[in-house]
Amino acid sequence: MDDQLIEDSIVLLKSLIGISSFSKEENQTADTIQRFFSDRGVPSHRKQNNVWAYNKHYDTSKPTILLNSHHDTVKPNTGYTRDPFLAEVIEGKLYGLGSNDAGGPLVSLIAAFLYFYDQEGLQYNLCLAATAEEEISGKNGIELILPDLGPLDFAIVGEPTQMQLAIAERGLMVLDCTAHGQSGHAAREEGENAIYKALKDIEWFKSYQFPKESALFGPIKMNVTIINAGSQHNVVPATCDFVVDVRTTDAYRNEEVLAIIRQNILSDAKPRSTRLNPSSISPDHPFVKAGISLGRKTFGSPTMSDQALLNIPSLKIGPGDSARSHSANEFIYISEIEESISLYKEMLHRVIF
Repeated sequence: MDDQLIEDSIVLLKSLIGISSFSKEENQTADTIQRFFSDRGVPSHRKQNNVWAYNKHYDTSKPTILLNSHHDTVKPNTGYTRDPFLAEVIEGKLYGLGSNDAGGPLVSLIAAFLYFYDQEGLQYNLCLAATAEEEISGKNGIELILPDLGPLDFAIVGEPTQMQLAIAERGLMVLDCTAHGQSGHAAREEGENAIYKALKDIEWFKSYQFPKESALFGPIKMNVTIINAGSQHNVVPATCDFVVDVRTTDAYRNEEVLAIIRQNILSDAKPRSTRLNPSSISPDHPFVKAGISLGRKTFGSPTMSDQALLNIPSLKIGPGDSARSHSANEFIYISEIEESISLYKEMLHRVIF
């Protein structure tokens, strides 16, 4: 069965690579995934370009583990020297757009799901969700279907981590800030210069240290990245707009960070979104312990995934290397997929039986 799972996973990944599936344009890969399930007698559900399925003996009285990865890709960059949609294995490397991020993790999770699909006596249900729009944190991806999935206990998110355990992930909050002054003639020193007021707040963003720090990431990072004010040289500006990039940690939720910021600055601070929260799971969680017992190491991930949109404990783990994501001539090793299927199966086995 293991050899067949591996073979089927690689065939599926090659099929997905051969189909253009840029964010918001994943309908054909969603079709392919549904057909893959159907061919194996597994009923699936679909909402827009998101596809999900449950284990055969799903029991509403049991907790549920979400197995999630995405099938959308970024657009190929100009550095490609190969056809990004040509799935080709050369010296153990499977080349193609989305092979590493996150086709390899997706098909490996699907393989693990199928391995346990019809087994009885599981202590947990399994829900496999192949989702859309991850690369743009879109609202028609996993966020769209969460209400349809039912109660979830925790999540395993498939992303390229070299099968190490990302037990925390940074969040993101972008703030549009406006300092308010009063316009006047510069020569007569009239008005109240909004730039000077903004500078005080910018200095606060530069120097402030939040009371709590993440054990994995250290302090929250805040950087002012854009500033704009003034219309002509002799007019004191009434407003100064600036943008702040805030990289949050598992020490706070985004809303808590925003409240602290607003308490300390004079400028208006409007978040573009508070959706992309940091995430974490306890090192003592049974699945994390299972991974550690199999020689996996824990770390904090600086990159974001669909974890940011989950409000349950979640762990990011998958085959491939994050450094290859979005790179030219993207690839994943066949051996990485083989190893990941085995590790996913063993880690899940230690938890669900």
